[in-house]
Amino acid sequence: MQRKPRRAGHRAALATETCTLPDGRTLAYAVGGAGDGTPVVAHHGTPGSRLFASLLADAAAASGVRLIVPDRPGYGRSSPPPDGWNPRDWREDLAALLDAESVERGGVLGFSGGGPFALAAATSDRVRRVGLVSTVVPPADIDLVRLSRVPFAVRILFRLSSAYASVAGPDAIVGQYTDRTVSETVSRAVDDDFHEALRQGAKAVARENRLFGSEWAVLDRLSVPVRAWHGTRDENAPLSAVRAFADETDVTMTVSETDHLGTLLDSPSEVCRWLSGP
Repeated sequence: MQRKPRRAGHRAALATETCTLPDGRTLAYAVGGAGDGTPVVAHHGTPGSRLFASLLADAAAASGVRLIVPDRPGYGRSSPPPDGWNPRDWREDLAALLDAESVERGGVLGFSGGGPFALAAATSDRVRRVGLVSTVVPPADIDLVRLSRVPFAVRILFRLSSAYASVAGPDAIVGQYTDRTVSETVSRAVDDDFHEALRQGAKAVARENRLFGSEWAVLDRLSVPVRAWHGTRDENAPLSAVRAFADETDVTMTVSETDHLGTLLDSPSEVCRWLSGP
């Protein structure tokens, strides 16, 4: 695979890039933040896409973080995965992405459903630190995981949700993740991320939620610093599961009185600064 030179400059505008994985699949990703900064790969939620980068770009640039946000397989512009694809395979996909971006080692961030994939990636020796924001922790017992056990149920739900949001506007999407009033910029970013996530339908959403309902052996093999930020009022990914995970592993927790998206909106600079550390 041909390696790309590092981008110069303090701050790069968000742009979409692609790389070809060893099996021929395409992985699309956004790049932004500080072009010559500390690399951090951010994992979007479930559903989500590379456009999640727009919620972090300003904080990344100010913190000296070079932000890389891939569409996981089946989301946005990334090819669907082969049958049987699993968290260990994501670690290999991510290694190819790091090669394409000429990154030897970096930090990883996982928001919501991206948290388990960030942890899976952390079993690689190419990851220095892991940040988790409003993370799901497998085996999860949440509404979408239970719904994913019913054939086609998640796909039908998100088809209807997408159609409704197209009529009702961005606030209908934002309201699924927070009860606070957000700026028009944040509202539009969340809406764009949601619709881009479903560009290929909701198969990826259903697949990931089925995975979240099972044990992830990779979570027992963490050897890098891990820090989690979570809200007491998070109804999408309950705090209790993260507390239990932190008690069983060496995870530092920061808990605040907010909800799912609110935790992310309140902490991007702190998260980016921590991930850019040694």
